[in-house]
Order: sequence, then C-alpha cells, then structure tokens
Amino acid sequence: MPLTAFSNTFAGNPLDRASERRKDDAWIAEQLASPEALACVLWNGKPLIEKSSEGGVQIAYLPAKMADELAGGRERILFMGLWKATPVFAIDMEGAADPCDGPLQGLGRFEEMRGMAMRLPSTETAILGTAKGMFEWRRKHQHCSVCGQRSEVAEGGWKRQCPACKAEHFPRTDPVVIMLAVHKDRCMLGRQEMWPKGMFSALAGFLEPGETIEEACARELSEEAGLKTSSVAYHSTQPWPFPNSLMIGLIAQVEDDDAAPDQTELSEVKWFTKPEARDLLAGKVEGLGAPGGMAIAHQLIKAWAES
Repeated sequence: MPLTAFSNTFAGNPLDRASERRKDDAWIAEQLASPEALACVLWNGKPLIEKSSEGGVQIAYLPAKMADELAGGRERILFMGLWKATPVFAIDMEGAADPCDGPLQGLGRFEEMRGMAMRLPSTETAILGTAKGMFEWRRKHQHCSVCGQRSEVAEGGWKRQCPACKAEHFPRTDPVVIMLAVHKDRCMLGRQEMWPKGMFSALAGFLEPGETIEEACARELSEEAGLKTSSVAYHSTQPWPFPNSLMIGLIAQVEDDDAAPDQTELSEVKWFTKPEARDLLAGKVEGLGAPGGMAIAHQLIKAWAES
C-alpha cells in the first residue's frame, strides 16, 4: 500500500521484495522452481499484456518454469518479490522478432509502456515499471566500472559483481527535481521547443552531487527562468522507468513573476491562475496543452489548482 495519501503512476508496487532473502541463491532457485511461481515478460522494454475479465488489460503472467526456459540463463531473469506466498519474477527478451509470433503465440501481446500504463491497474503498472527500470540498468551496466571486466548477475538480479576485482554494482536511480513555480495566485509553466506544439509543463532538472533537493530546485528555477526561490514544499515522488529516474515533485514559492526563459532549456514561459490551470488540464485552452495524468507534472499542477 502507498505510504502517503497520494500515489503517482509507477508508484505503489504491492510485492514484498523480500530483499533480505536475495543473497540466498538456494532460496531464489527454490522460488523459481515453485509450481506456483509466475513471471511477467518484457520484450525490448515492452510488457506482455492480455485482456482482463473486466474488459480492460492486465499483465499476462507466464509460469515461471516456462519463463526460465525462455530467459536462457540468470542474466535475463529478475526476482521481483512475493505476492503473499507466490514468487513473482520478470524476464527480459530482446531481438527483432516478436515472441508473440513464436513461443508466446496466443498468450498476449506486447505494448509500449507509456501507451498502456494508465490502462493497467495501478499496482501492475508499478510492478512493470520496476522490471523495466531494472532491465534498463542491467543492460547498460554489463561491465565493471572499476576494471572493465564483464560483470555477473547476483542476488536474484538486483546486483552485479565483477569476477575479476570483486567490485559490487547496484542499481542506480537518477534523482530529478520537478517543481511548480508559484507567485501569489499564479503558477508558471515552461515549454521546450522539442515538445508537441502548445505543450507547457513544470520545470525539471537532475539533482547534482553535493546538492540538497531544495538547492537543486532553486538552481533550476534560476538557470532556466531567472526566478529566485523563497521556499520549497514537498508534494510526492514518482519512479520514472524511462530509463531510471525518481521524480521529486515540489511546489516552489518564488519572489516575483519576472520570469525569462533561458532559450536553451526553455523557449517560452507562461503564468496561469488557478481557474486557467484547471482549464489547461481539462484541455479547454485553445492551442495549449499540459502533460497527461500519468506525469507527476500533471499532478503538481492539479494539486495547486484545486487547493
């Protein structure tokens, strides 16, 4: 269950990760061999889904034994955790040929994560987001950053270890501050030239080494829009598996409304009153748009506009 009153898309993973058991290789093997064990499948980052009995979509789980055979080794299999007493795994498949035209024919279909995230039950979206983020990390960190030797998967897929220098490597998460700048009764949204025409959103940037969350928020607002931050309030966080970020949602009070886009990160900025922001989210402002409900930016704007 979520630990806060608000949970973003990709948050709220219901599985018991059983992280204290991951070092026990025999226990992991026992879970994988269990006849009750299940596995979700990702192919080139796309999850395998199927129709649900309610007419929606859901994860298309495979028996873990079948998934283990498809994975072809521990490099492509991940212990996700326990659903009550049921072990849950994920496997990573790659290649040009759609497995649904081969070994997975008739068992579901693969869809892009962004397109189906809001159609799945929120808990299943969180499970798949975790799997996608982990597989992206493992795909990009196959060699030891200390000595360059190819590393090996360990602890159910949650660690890589170098057989040469014994260095241990753990999944990385890149923290990103995303903030809604507010001055009196208006909020500011910015636009990047590469975005869809008319799209405006909250400002965001990566947290740098040696920075607090508040300092990163103030720096980004200053760099991108020339605004001085007076206070920062936490709203919520969102795991973002594109590829491995944690979005830290903030409401930032700024000292004035003299904003100027830096023309590097931002091409344009606009200020919105609460009624205007509500209309923007509802798609009622001609020629302008805001991020959809899957994005934490949408939730930041909504929380402020409805407060």
